[in-house]
Amino acid sequence: MRFIATCKIGLESVVSLELRRLGIEVEKVEDARVLFLGDYQTMAKACLWLRTAERVLMEVASFEARSFEELFQGVKAVSWRDYLKKDSFIHVNGKSAKSTLFSVSDCQRIAKKAIVENLMAAYRTERLPETGSEVIIEIGILRDVVTVALDCCGAGLSRRGYRTYNVAAPIAETLGAAMLLLSHYRGDRPLIDPMCGSGTMPIEAAMIANNMAPGLNRPFAAEEWEFAGGKSLFDRARQEARESRIDGRPDILGSDIDARSIDLCKKHAKKAGVMVNWKTAPLKELSTDKSGGLIVCNPPYGERMMEKREAEALYREMRHKFDELDNWQVSVITAYRDFERIYGKRADKRRKLSNGGMVCTMYQYFKRND
Repeated sequence: MRFIATCKIGLESVVSLELRRLGIEVEKVEDARVLFLGDYQTMAKACLWLRTAERVLMEVASFEARSFEELFQGVKAVSWRDYLKKDSFIHVNGKSAKSTLFSVSDCQRIAKKAIVENLMAAYRTERLPETGSEVIIEIGILRDVVTVALDCCGAGLSRRGYRTYNVAAPIAETLGAAMLLLSHYRGDRPLIDPMCGSGTMPIEAAMIANNMAPGLNRPFAAEEWEFAGGKSLFDRARQEARESRIDGRPDILGSDIDARSIDLCKKHAKKAGVMVNWKTAPLKELSTDKSGGLIVCNPPYGERMMEKREAEALYREMRHKFDELDNWQVSVITAYRDFERIYGKRADKRRKLSNGGMVCTMYQYFKRND
């Protein structure tokens, strides 16, 4: 079967590498998605282990459609009784890009009608109560090719289940994990996030260091799919994930000037089941006698004038404090376009990413301090 791991633009190669490391066959890498092959157990494994993907979908049909009639007939041709019960609550999501059919709401409505007519004929009924478990169906249209898929996740994969409280502008768990993997973090060196907010990146780092499946403590929509094995399928995947976990306390420090944020970090880490060192401290107090570590941070972007001046002062202070450390790698994500000029140093590598709908750049500094 074919599955689709969706992701943010710029992270396709990271998701593809994750899948290959899991022993999963990658079929194709496209913009904002990676196609992979496998069985239902493969699907459960991907749901539990993917750190940087947004969702896992199971493809049930693919066809060309340039008219609503072609869309209707293509969706109706799917053997929906294989996936949906008589009382399934049918939720249709849609998206369209570079296609003749561009009205997403109309595509959703027509697809839902096609599914309902198919099921009424299959179950020989004139009414579907839709009182049962929700099944999310995605209708994606790209260059007039329709992909019909079932959403395996329910809530997106960024919803790990540990972050129940938030501070302003938190970084998504999937993006935080992506920054760590792009920085080649494996848990074998010190890590510091000096502006850790709600603790996302230190917690994601601890999960990587402990080889902990990010989806271990959350439910998935596919657990309700009896045709795929349901809960027993995920029970096996979770047991394998628990057995592969590595116990220990990695060398990770999350600090923030806001004591309330650190209190939230401690609660989140406890809920995630990881151990991290936390400290309430401003950036100016950053210091360590360790060498060869990694600094990751998601500093304020400076969207308003006063915040812009404050952000620029912070970026200058970051350069000063980071340069005091012995051969530490630095990875910073920000939407501030002149970051390198204010920071005072050109990055060794840049990568365009998206954070909360904002176009951002991840700046990486690899070289020994001058």
